[in-house]
Amino acid sequence: MGQFVTLTSDDGFEFAAYVARPAGKPQAAVVVLQEIFGVNPHIQSVADGYAAAGYLAIAPSTFARTKPDMVLGYTEADMKAGFELKAAAEKHANALLDDIQAAIDYADDETDGGKVGIVGYCWGGLLSWRAACELDGLSAAVTYYGGGMTAEHALEPTCPVLSHFGDQDAYIPLDGVEAFKTAQPDVQVHIYPANHGFNCDARGSYNEAAATAARERSLAFFAEHLA
Repeated sequence: MGQFVTLTSDDGFEFAAYVARPAGKPQAAVVVLQEIFGVNPHIQSVADGYAAAGYLAIAPSTFARTKPDMVLGYTEADMKAGFELKAAAEKHANALLDDIQAAIDYADDETDGGKVGIVGYCWGGLLSWRAACELDGLSAAVTYYGGGMTAEHALEPTCPVLSHFGDQDAYIPLDGVEAFKTAQPDVQVHIYPANHGFNCDARGSYNEAAATAARERSLAFFAEHLA
């Protein structure tokens, strides 16, 4: 069970982040970036899972500048609200990246300079991709069905990247994924027989086999690059 802490961005903005700690001293850390539903119980459980694997895990609120403490479920109404909040948050995308940098810096401090990775889901997948290309202090990045990231394939990552997509994802057409693979041959891309949101066991699109395979690959990827 983790707890919320307060982080401070470069411009002095304060915002909440959920932190989960392993049983022993963490040697590395993973920043967990939310879907469009806030740092809700599912994202907290994802952070808890990385802590159970031995990492310090921190999930910053990327809605903080738009609507602090917003937590959504997965109904149609929640989906609509989440898309609206994402659109509002994207209007200050640079400040949002500064907030993610603050989470990376916190993770670095808390592990006494240990390596830091990042993983994001849905919108968080897009933000993880941007972070891998534009922020400092990351040794590895993992993206899950990052909505919009295939359109940003011209960015250049500065750390190794692993990306997970579903072949039934109506939000991310496969031709876009293939174009991304062509533009980014060094990115490890895995495609699963699954829909958008396949990792989230609170959604109807949850796919246990795909989620398990993707988690195993993600943990192996982090073990390789965060050691």
